[in-house]
Amino acid sequence: MHTAELALSLLLVVIIVVSLLSNVLVLICFLYNAEIRKQVPGLFILNLTFCNLLLSASSMPLTLFGVLSNAHPGGHIFCQVVGFLDTFLTTNSMLSMAALSIDRWVAVVFPLSYHSRIRHRDAVIALAYTWVHSLSFSVVAACLSWVGYHQLYASCTLCNGRAVNAKTQFAIYTVVQHSLTFLLVSVVLCVTYLKVLKVARFHCKRIDVITMQTLVLLVDIHPSVRQRCLEEQKRRRQRATRKISTFIGTFVICFTPYVITRIVELFVTEPFNQNWGVLCKSLAYSKAACDPFVYSLLRHQYRKTCSDIINRLLKRISFSYLPLEMMCENIVQVPEVLSYGFT
Repeated sequence: MHTAELALSLLLVVIIVVSLLSNVLVLICFLYNAEIRKQVPGLFILNLTFCNLLLSASSMPLTLFGVLSNAHPGGHIFCQVVGFLDTFLTTNSMLSMAALSIDRWVAVVFPLSYHSRIRHRDAVIALAYTWVHSLSFSVVAACLSWVGYHQLYASCTLCNGRAVNAKTQFAIYTVVQHSLTFLLVSVVLCVTYLKVLKVARFHCKRIDVITMQTLVLLVDIHPSVRQRCLEEQKRRRQRATRKISTFIGTFVICFTPYVITRIVELFVTEPFNQNWGVLCKSLAYSKAACDPFVYSLLRHQYRKTCSDIINRLLKRISFSYLPLEMMCENIVQVPEVLSYGFT
């Protein structure tokens, strides 16, 4: 095995492990915390988590097997099923990200009317659309036998038809599919999150004005306190920009190389290097490992839930490993305490 193949294999192993653990942790937090389940964005996050988990358990291991063995993983029908899931889950996860961005845009731009604009019924309708949209492209590809093992990506995914007419139809299908998923979601993410950033910066300016007015009135304030206030203003502005850049940047960095390679592959005769194809596919897979941190685990509510779960587990473990002598002493002391109450 060459160095490049070994590096790609290690990268896939890391992506699979991180994706499985982080998405399982998000699912545990969702089941543990009732407040998270009541929130409308929780439905989108739950759908995104299930898509990432299924993708991590089905398509990613087969790609790893294809890189290690350089062979077709499994039978033809099995590969078609995995390729169908790959197309469906990737499309569904992209549309879930768009739904989350729209939800956050409404929450920030229209905070007072958010609960009347975005309800659980609206979230269910949005999720139904993501499923219909994803199933439509997946079923069309499966019915036209455009799903199978692709040597360039070493995975079961969309692949070209052999006939000339089939290649033309497949090219049209690929362009339309990526236009209505990747391109559409990219536009939605940029428009909504840039609107959110605009509102966040406006509120930061208002807070900065109030802070500066307060600092002017407080003549006797210590210079170090004044400096900390100014540094906090700067961090507040940078925090909003950093969060929005993370939402948009992770999506663009992870999916753009794969989508561009897919489109260019339709119109060139010379094949790409397989290492490049596997790297693009691995970057697309890495979004499943990034999503739990971008949308869930770095938020205060999820971090608090994780700490509560860990504390409860530690208490149970510490209680179960109490020395037997201490437990016996406590049992012996119970009658003495009871008798003390009646004497």
